[in-house]
Amino acid sequence: MKLIHTPHIDDADGFYEELVAAQRDMDDAQASRWLAKLVLLLANHVGDREVLAEAIALARANTLREPG
Repeated sequence: MKLIHTPHIDDADGFYEELVAAQRDMDDAQASRWLAKLVLLLANHVGDREVLAEAIALARANTLREPG
């Protein structure tokens, strides 16, 4: 399995709204814990270590390039 780099989520806007709504009424610490749990659940679902390593590296590189 390879990491998909092109848009691949049905109803991407609806998905984004659901992500935002799920964090509503959470403080920053709760939102961080929720996000970590979501990442671990999805990583377990993917299961492919090469894909997960590529995703980790890509997310890190993109984050470090952003103005801070």
